[in-house]
Amino acid sequence: MLRKARISDVTLIHRLINSCAERGEMLPRSLAELYDNMRDYFVYEQPETGDVGGACSLHICWEDLAEIRSLCVVEHLRRRGVGADLVRACMEEAKKFTIEKLFVLTYRREFFRRFGFEEVEKTKLPQKIWTDCVKCPKFPLCDEVAMITRLS
Repeated sequence: MLRKARISDVTLIHRLINSCAERGEMLPRSLAELYDNMRDYFVYEQPETGDVGGACSLHICWEDLAEIRSLCVVEHLRRRGVGADLVRACMEEAKKFTIEKLFVLTYRREFFRRFGFEEVEKTKLPQKIWTDCVKCPKFPLCDEVAMITRLS
């Protein structure tokens, strides 16, 4: 079941994201950051257990720009459409807010190409660079790929 995150999900989202971060799949997120941005998150609730099996957020950066971030799915649910459903939920919410462009920083180019994302130089995303990237331990030697799509 896909739904918006609840306060009770934050510690589970934290554990999920940081387990993916330990494998080098994404950057870790602090509990404080997750509580601050909790309304950005969608979760996939596993029907059999009620546990969070996946998470993804839509973070609005500017009047016409938002980022899909922190997409993570537990190992046993990967390649079953959970990640795709989470991305679609974020894209639909972006359309409701009349966001024109969505971007992602990712290691998974092919996955995001299926949703119409195309690679761009990070310099095309100054709002991201000067708000988040400058605080990242990988800055300026980031190895993630920037991708963007236009919503119609």
